[in-house]
Parts: sequence; C-alpha cells; structure tokens
Amino acid sequence: MDTLTRLEETIAARKGADPSTSYVAQLHARGTPIIARKLGEEAVEAVVAALAEDRDELVGEAADVIFHLMVLLNNKEITLAEVMAELDRREGVSGIDEKASRSANSAKGAA
Repeated sequence: MDTLTRLEETIAARKGADPSTSYVAQLHARGTPIIARKLGEEAVEAVVAALAEDRDELVGEAADVIFHLMVLLNNKEITLAEVMAELDRREGVSGIDEKASRSANSAKGAA
C-alpha cells in the first residue's frame, strides 16, 4: 500500500473522531468552507516557499497541500482512485489540448 492510500484510509478513519483529539475530525466538524480555505492557505504557503527558493520549506508545504487536499476530497466523498483515474485519462494528452477540451465542454454547457 502506498503513502497516499494509507493517508486516505487514516483520514477516513479519523473523520468521525472526537474533534478535540483529531485535527481531521476538527476540520470536518468545521465544514467544507474551512477545509477549502485551509487548502488555499497551504497552497499560498507552497508558492511563497517556491518563490523564496527554500527547498526544505517547499517540501513541507507540498506535504501540507496534499494532506489538506486529501481531507477536502474525503469531505466531498471523492476517492483517490477517482482522481487517479482522471490523471490516467489525461495521460498522453497534451496539457494544452486537455485544457482546450475542458474549455470547449464548458462553452457547450453554457450554450
């Protein structure tokens, strides 16, 4: 079992724990807006570390981003397998082409 799968299982197990003893439970108790905001804060901190060229800080902030993304995915009942399947679907497709297809699909939905 890989690290992300273990993390996903740990987050799922702690979701219903006592918020006074579990950070994951505390985040879930506070709801999606708080979890999303925390993910955004961690992403900004990762950007700052990258721009400061602080490699060690960036490694730590990247771990925080991944952790909080996993908590948000769990909160929204999205599995890691779903995200990995989407990445697999995109494999071999130019990033430019993939983004263009999303824009085209969004435009169809708006019409």
